[in-house]
This record gives sequence, structure tokens and C-alpha cells, in this order.
Amino acid sequence: MLSDVRVLVISGSSREGSFNRQLAAVAAGLAAQAGATVTTVDLRSLELPIYDEDLQSKGLPEGARRLVRLFAEHDALLLATPEYNGFPTPLLINALDWASVMPAADGQPSGSAAFGGTVAGLLSASPGAFGGLRSLLATRQFLQMNLGMLVVPEQFGLVRADQAFDAASALVDAAALAGVARVVDAVLRTARALKAVAR
Repeated sequence: MLSDVRVLVISGSSREGSFNRQLAAVAAGLAAQAGATVTTVDLRSLELPIYDEDLQSKGLPEGARRLVRLFAEHDALLLATPEYNGFPTPLLINALDWASVMPAADGQPSGSAAFGGTVAGLLSASPGAFGGLRSLLATRQFLQMNLGMLVVPEQFGLVRADQAFDAASALVDAAALAGVARVVDAVLRTARALKAVAR
């Protein structure tokens, strides 16, 4: 059953009124409707400094420990990130960089172990005509090659995001909602299949 699939939902932007936060919320709602247990994380609330090895040598931030715990407790990730010069946001990369260097301790796996095998689905929103698709290419490679996640082929870029949501932050276009639903469905189906094999 899908009810035993736990999904982490993250937006690469935490700014007020972020289109990607709204898109992530839509994906979270669809996953919950499909029976998944959903946890949404605000990366800014982790209060992570800019990654620096000198800082790392003095101790790892609690926000990084929390992020690793969340990945260890969840089967899948739904990620919506805007495009900054063709790449995902520094907020997102910095958080994952910190978590990736976390060693195993106190019964908690290392960051790399927590990331490995996580099923991920990618979304992006942009006011432009490409929907942030360039950032999704870089994000896919980063999550797969560097962090060992299993990124589903389905992805969705929301174009003209400044016109895409109504006052309640719902998508106004049925085709756009269907695009998000395809990603959510692929993530849940894949995560459920992997859990069934592992039993």
C-alpha cells in the first residue's frame, strides 16, 4: 500500500511568494491524496552557514544532522527548485553539501548512506518560457551521480509561473496539474516497488 511510503518535499527557494514553494505544495498535496506520508522541509529553517571545511572541522551544524535524519526516515523526495543561471539554487546545494559530509553517529547513518537509494522526482517553476528546465538537468546529475539517488525519468517545468497559480496557490491549468501528477505518481510507484522488493 502507498500509505507506507514516506515522502520528503523540499523547495530550493524559501522566499516569500516563491513559485517553487507553491509548486512543491501542490506536489505535496497530490502525494498526500495518493496515500503517502508527507513531510515538508523549509531549508532556510535549518540555519546552515555557507559550507566551509574550516567550519566543518569545528563541528557540524545541527541543521545538517536534522536533514540527514529526515532523508534516513523517508523513502522518496519531491524537489522543486528554481533556476539560477542554469543551476539549482545555492540554498539547495549548500544544504545538501553539509548533509553529505555528515558521518554516521548515534545510530544515524552517514549523509551519503541516507541519500543513497532515495527515489527523487524533479519539478521547477519559472516566469520564463522554459520552466527552469536547465536547472533540472544539473540537479538530476547532482542527485544521481554525487548523492546516489534514484531520479525518476519524469520531470516537470512550469512555464510562466507568475500566471500559473490562483489566489489559493492552486494551479489554474489542468495540463500543468497533470504534469505535476505524473512526477508524483512515478515517484510513489517506484518507491512502493522498491519497498516491496526489500521486504
